[in-house]
Order: sequence, then structure tokens, then C-alpha cells
Amino acid sequence: MMFVEFLFRWGHVLFGITWIGMLYYFNFVQGEYFKEAEADAKADATRKLAPRALWWFRWGAMFTFLTGLYLLYALGGGINQYIALGAVMGILMFLNVWLVIWPAQKIVVGLVEGDKAKAAPKALLASRTNTLFSAPMLWGMLASKHGGYSAAGLGGISFADMGFLIPLLLIVALEVNALVGKLGPMASVKGVIHMSLALTAVVYLLVHFL
Repeated sequence: MMFVEFLFRWGHVLFGITWIGMLYYFNFVQGEYFKEAEADAKADATRKLAPRALWWFRWGAMFTFLTGLYLLYALGGGINQYIALGAVMGILMFLNVWLVIWPAQKIVVGLVEGDKAKAAPKALLASRTNTLFSAPMLWGMLASKHGGYSAAGLGGISFADMGFLIPLLLIVALEVNALVGKLGPMASVKGVIHMSLALTAVVYLLVHFL
């Protein structure tokens, strides 16, 4: 049983590297290239490169999600605030990929008919929100066992615990913004990186000091 759990943990990390690697590629590399590319080069990359990258992106997300569900099940009652908050962000990121980013990107790359002028900003906002969540999500998944922070006293998750409820509400508010809000400081690569690191610090401080 321990070997099976190890295989799922190994797969979870491997698929996660694929998913988040592609997420960073889209946000830090491809998007910036498209701003400077010649029209013909951009059109060729949109038609030939982007669909291939999106395949790895969405299926990396799918298998990261599935292996993560098994690991949550295997943990049983060992779920603490860190793991719970990390899992919430991971699940929201997965849903953003399959329910927001991929449907919008299918329009952008021309796989289906639709309004590209509306689809592109929708995909970008959800993608930048996933980038925002990526650092605190990883912190949450690792901190309780590998960060030197004891999980003692964090095992009984309760909505009465402000150190859990407030960061959870913050995460939900950011996800609502991903669906109906604006980019704000996430409009630039530097901005979304800074916001992601800041959110990581905020989640840490809320969990530990509330």
C-alpha cells in the first residue's frame, strides 16, 4: 500500500511539473513573445504551436488533479489547514483550466467558432489567476511536512478557525475575480509573480497567527 501511495505521489509531482511548467510557459514566455511577434509568425504559432502546448497543459492538469484526489483520500484524517488550502487552490486551478481557459483558448486558436475578442481576455485572467495561486498552492501542499512547520494543532479543520476561514474566503474572492473581475496588477509578468509571492506570505501569516 505504501508503494502504491508513493507511485501516486511521484505521479502527482511529475504531472504537476508538466502542468505548472506549461502554465509558466504560457504566461512568462509565449504571451510576451506574441506581443512582439510579426503577424505571420504569431498566426503560425497560434495555429500550430499553441494547440500542442494546450494539450500537455490541460492533461497535465487532469492527471495532477486525479492523483491529488487519491492522495487526499489516502491522508484520511491527516488533512490540516495547509493541505486543505493548497488543495482548494489546486482544485480551483484545475477547474479554471478545463472550464474557463481551454474553452476560451479553443476559440482563440480557431478550433471552434466564437468571439476571439472576448475569449482571449477571459482565458488570460483565469490563467493569470492560476499563476497567482501556484506559489501559495505549492506552499500549502509542502509546508506541513517539509517546511519545518509542525502540523500539531492544525489537524482539526473548522470553519470557526479564523486561520483557516479567512485565507479560504480570500482564495474564493480571488477566484470570483478570475471569473468576473479584472487583471489589476496581474496584467504584467512581474506583477503576477509579485502578487503570487505576496499571497503566499499572506496565507502563511494568516494560518500561523490567527
